[in-house]
Amino acid sequence: MGLRRHRWVVAVILPVLAVVTAVAALCLGSEVLTPQRVWHILQQGVSSGDSVSVIVWELRLPRMTMAALVGMLLSVSGVILQGLLRNDLADPYTIGVSSGAAMGASAAVLAGWEAKWHGFGVPMAAFVCAIAATAVVLTVARRGGVLQVSVFLLAGIVVGSFMWSGVTLMLTLAGADVGRVLFWLMGSFADAEWTRVRLLVPFALMGVAGLRAMAYGLNAFALGEESAAHLGFDVERLKRWAIVLAAFSTAAAVSVSGIIGFVGLVVPHIARRLFGADHRQLFLSAAFLGAILMVWADTLARSIARPAEIPVGVITALLGAPFFITLLRREKLV
Repeated sequence: MGLRRHRWVVAVILPVLAVVTAVAALCLGSEVLTPQRVWHILQQGVSSGDSVSVIVWELRLPRMTMAALVGMLLSVSGVILQGLLRNDLADPYTIGVSSGAAMGASAAVLAGWEAKWHGFGVPMAAFVCAIAATAVVLTVARRGGVLQVSVFLLAGIVVGSFMWSGVTLMLTLAGADVGRVLFWLMGSFADAEWTRVRLLVPFALMGVAGLRAMAYGLNAFALGEESAAHLGFDVERLKRWAIVLAAFSTAAAVSVSGIIGFVGLVVPHIARRLFGADHRQLFLSAAFLGAILMVWADTLARSIARPAEIPVGVITALLGAPFFITLLRREKLV
């Protein structure tokens, strides 16, 4: 399949799938709505105040949008890190972002910050600690001004393990708050609102635009650092900005949704198998697929056991783990 055909599929098929996914997300839930009724409510432009209108405009629509943005951010981050580290098992959580966010969020919950800063106390703490964890990993991995990719990966694992130990300690001391901390750690979009959606939009645009801008560099990097340097790329600058972009995108996603695994690991693999490894095409296809997968996962999370809700991180793990094991066996890696 040539690049032109790939572009046609991305330009037509994936947007159609995204529309179908959006319709399903707005229709399904504790109260099932028909597409015609949902369309009629959306045509009104704003919530009219009745119960069904509130469900669509103030509950399902912001939740669906947030899920799509989080899926996009995690998937794009996964593409960046797998291309940069040249490791198919790399994902956004490899670099210590998730563990830093988990520690920050856990500490904020235990400190009673959930109502601070207009309800953004926990997301802010999670975001700041996630970026701090990445900064520590970057500092450890630098030797003489050179970022060593292999050391970076190991440093991310070590720092992540240390911070998860801190999270475990806080869970032990949490007492009555342990349920709230655990629910955040398993991932959820239950707190979705338009304010949080608006905060994610700049990060989503930055992630997709940034990956598109460094697509040629990541293509060259697949040949090795020396080959990329010979082709005229500033390798150290590419590594630095790729990691910063992946870290900020992941931190933004995790800070509002909690820990949602496998999306940033699995989606880049699916996109590469369907559309090839060219990052010029991969960035957009992975963004679409990540958004579609996350919205479906959240729709299942709030529909399977309705009116109860399953953490979305549980759904992505149940779907992602068997898929990835199958993928590894087909590639004869296990």
